[in-house]
Amino acid sequence: MLAITKFLLQKNQLLSVSIKNLLIAIFILLFIAPGFSQSIPNSFKKTIDSIINAAPTTYSGINAGLIQHRRDTLYMQYFSNAAKRAGYKNGIVYALNQMGTKYRNISEFNKAIKLHSEALKLAVEANNLELRIYSLNMLGVVYRKTDSIKSALDYGQRALALAQTVEHPTKGILYGINVSLNGIGNVYKKMEQYDLAIDKFSESLLLEEKLGNRLGMAINHQNIGECYEAEGKLKEALENFTTSLKYNTELNSEKGTIICQYSIAHVYVHQDKTIEALELLQNTLPRAIILDDKILVSEIYINIGWVYITLNNYSAAQKYLEKGLEMSQKYNFQEAEAESSKFLSELYEKMGDYETAMAYFKIAKGLEKKMSNNLNRRYVNDIIIRYESEKTKVQIEELAKENENVRHRLRRNNTTLLISGLALALLAGILYILYRQYQLNNEKKVLTLEQSMLRSQMNPHFLFNSLNSIKLYIINNEKKNAVRYLNKFSKLIRKILEASSKKEIALAEELETVQLYMNIENIRFSNEIDFKITIDDNINPHNIKIPSLILQPFLENAIWHGLSSKEGEKKISLHISKENQWFTKISITDNGVGRQMSEKIKESKVLKRKSVGIDITKERLANFSKDYQNSFDVAIVDLYDDENNSLGTKVVLDIPTI
Repeated sequence: MLAITKFLLQKNQLLSVSIKNLLIAIFILLFIAPGFSQSIPNSFKKTIDSIINAAPTTYSGINAGLIQHRRDTLYMQYFSNAAKRAGYKNGIVYALNQMGTKYRNISEFNKAIKLHSEALKLAVEANNLELRIYSLNMLGVVYRKTDSIKSALDYGQRALALAQTVEHPTKGILYGINVSLNGIGNVYKKMEQYDLAIDKFSESLLLEEKLGNRLGMAINHQNIGECYEAEGKLKEALENFTTSLKYNTELNSEKGTIICQYSIAHVYVHQDKTIEALELLQNTLPRAIILDDKILVSEIYINIGWVYITLNNYSAAQKYLEKGLEMSQKYNFQEAEAESSKFLSELYEKMGDYETAMAYFKIAKGLEKKMSNNLNRRYVNDIIIRYESEKTKVQIEELAKENENVRHRLRRNNTTLLISGLALALLAGILYILYRQYQLNNEKKVLTLEQSMLRSQMNPHFLFNSLNSIKLYIINNEKKNAVRYLNKFSKLIRKILEASSKKEIALAEELETVQLYMNIENIRFSNEIDFKITIDDNINPHNIKIPSLILQPFLENAIWHGLSSKEGEKKISLHISKENQWFTKISITDNGVGRQMSEKIKESKVLKRKSVGIDITKERLANFSKDYQNSFDVAIVDLYDDENNSLGTKVVLDIPTI
């Protein structure tokens, strides 16, 4: 029966496709072939003429007269052509971005990327900072939709950094900052870093409230709700979804309203409010189909099927889940395909068909594993791919030149053609093998360094001593100190584990981690160490990227080789400065016994601590610097007074930022 149903569905789909293609052909013959401008109303043409004559340079200035037609690709194509004839680049940028957004909303991601990239190029040529930021943000959104996490994060951070260079930003640039923060938050959400995501969305929400942008507030509340739902905080999620729904209703945003109602229904299912959830989902389905948002439609189908499972209506559940699976497979929505397969496995298990249930279960697990591997692989290898892209481009250009020379010779001699063709194919094969081997070696080196880094951070001496300190607090019945120490210890371990999965992090996050580390070490030193962090006024630590967990080995050395053997006052200072645009300088200064005395003390000890953290850190800095024009530098300076007495040690790190 199921096979017959699928056959009939496929037949109907083929018929629908044929009818659709016929209608498109008729439309082209009647309207587009003679010149699509004939279908454009004269009122719109006059609007375009007035915009081109006024030539506004801001997004809002252009958008004011086109807001009703901006999602219509026919109108935007007409505007783009008219602006091109008039040499009005800002108008072309606007039209290309609107068409890109339209294609993104119907899951035509390759077309969207092409249009937004062309818009970005023209915005640079027009020297329009606001439209350049807008184009970067739109590219970030598309790449996030396709799970290209690193690329999405790069575009979002580029847009944010560009916007923050403006001393007195306009309303349009402030809007760009909010979009960047929202985009970066969505990347963190995709990576399941929900705390970081909520921080970004909350920061964006505050700015949107200041601007009075209800659409931005609606979007941020929706995103915050999704993060809370993922964390299992259903009450907080429902509050944010409801607030977002209120704003979308006020704005008369059909898509925003549908998304909010779908999200509220999702929470209702978790709360066993199945009837309310079903009513909401059935109400949103036909409206989502009209919008032609295929991802949203497939997710609604799947969730209606899920509700019917909880209501024991297995035939209805099967119908909707198979429809959701069909759409997700057709448009390659892997998350939706995995979710529908998981629910179909649950459905067939309840129906007693354990063989089919197991088949769908394996499909779901395979897809989840594939998505997880792809996400991690993209994130870890993206830096290497970027590094290799220029080299590959040069190789391709060289091969193209060589190929042209070969073809020129081949026109004169058929025998030379055969020999040269075989030689070129062999050369290409060898180059590919060498390139692939080089890439694999680089990947292995990166992973080895990250593993070694994590082992150095999770130093067994540090863990053992910290746990011993907690044990002593418990034995001495110092409950508050034990809990406080344990909280700091657990938070530090969590930050180390989170940071170990990242190639690079913001300097602000790194400073939070080392502050926790020093707090824990200081407790064991009876708070004798005076640790201070100072940052120059011209530095924003949130915008500076450094390798993750790079400072802790230097602080550990300062404590154990400099201060542990010192009597009296113990100080460590960490200073961040930026002497030029190419490097960020990080100085770590201690007033310990100095390296010379430390070596003597070390030689006299029976058990010697071998520190490998500094060597690993230097290797990681070298690998990090490959993506920059300048290399890193690490200098260790011994400090002396006028009488040549040791005053301690200073470590200076110069980390490239451009």
